Amino acid sequence: MKSIAYLLIAAGFLGGATVTALDVATVNWLWFGIAAVAAIAGVILAKRADKSRATDSALLESNKAELNDSLSNLLATLQQRQDDTYVGQARLDWIDAALRPDLRRFAEARESLVHLYGLQAYADIMSEFAAGERYVNRAWSSMADGYADESDAYLERASAQFEDAQRLQMAASRTAAA
Repeated sequence: MKSIAYLLIAAGFLGGATVTALDVATVNWLWFGIAAVAAIAGVILAKRADKSRATDSALLESNKAELNDSLSNLLATLQQRQDDTYVGQARLDWIDAALRPDLRRFAEARESLVHLYGLQAYADIMSEFAAGERYVNRAWSSMADGYADESDAYLERASAQFEDAQRLQMAASRTAAA
């Protein structure tokens, strides 16, 4: 269905461009209108296909598990760390190896938050998650510049943000289940 939608979009735009380029002085508005309708129909079909895929119950359940697991892993990893063990390049490697995969997993599954819990819950959870992710990036940058204490502080802040995101997600899950 999506390939048909993209075909209609492409045909509509190419058809409209061709009709307007054939005769610059006069445009055949009937053919231009047909091309525009084809492009609009393609956009509508593509949006419907996206929505159908995004609201698939199997995908939602899978992404819900990804969201829960990635946040839990991030928190567990941040709570287990020992500041003195990971200094310098070791800290940079640790952030890249231990935190980045779960940050990526959460970000890839985040679209399902809207369908699972609603737009407001999505905004609240993503606000906390994004702040935590920024703190992880700041921790990495601080360590790369040689400021271990500043890096530690940012990792602590990241942990607090991820805890808030997890708390909000659990509350949204309870509300959605009720």
